[in-house]
Amino acid sequence: MIANILHALGLWIQHVIVLLHGYPGVLLLMGIESACIPLPSEVIMPFAGSLTVPEIASLHHTEPLKLWLVALAGALGCNVGSIPAYWVGAKLGRPFLEKTRWVRFFVTPHELEIVDRWFGSRGAIVVFAARLLPVVRTFIALPAGIARMDQIRFHVYTFLGSLPWCYALAYAGQALGENWEKTIKPYFHKFDFVLAIIIVLGAIWFIRGRIKAFRAHTIQ
Repeated sequence: MIANILHALGLWIQHVIVLLHGYPGVLLLMGIESACIPLPSEVIMPFAGSLTVPEIASLHHTEPLKLWLVALAGALGCNVGSIPAYWVGAKLGRPFLEKTRWVRFFVTPHELEIVDRWFGSRGAIVVFAARLLPVVRTFIALPAGIARMDQIRFHVYTFLGSLPWCYALAYAGQALGENWEKTIKPYFHKFDFVLAIIIVLGAIWFIRGRIKAFRAHTIQ
């Protein structure tokens, strides 16, 4: 079931990039990922990178892309998508988290204090490092907004952290593009299955941790 969903999501991502002629599609999809919507950049950027190979681009009836422009579009998308996520955190911030019971399930007041300290003392490094990490990179704009990190610094370090991430994934897609039939396709469904298991286990770990933190705060 989950593997089928992931496969369908991958096909949709490919369709969007091709339909929007490459770079705008990459920018849009990476913007969605950075708006706290878990759309996997690990699918977006490698596929976009594969379209830099003329043979692969011709299969999708589109012009070959440029690798550095693919990476640039991805990094800019991260900045664009971070804007609404940042402002949600900045505008709704502490009052919203402290007064809304179901929100405190995800971020307790104690954790919010930790976030404040992190961004107050080394916010730039936190943002830069987070943009190089799977999953974490999707949600980092929200706590940055809650902590009211300087917006210019936030976007500068978002771009600097996102660019190498996007370039590396796009380069991997380019490198594998010419050998797709031999290297990746035979194992694609097996990979989907392994990825599905990892996602389920990660979800269980996350929910258990949230329940534990929520109960500890409630008892206090």
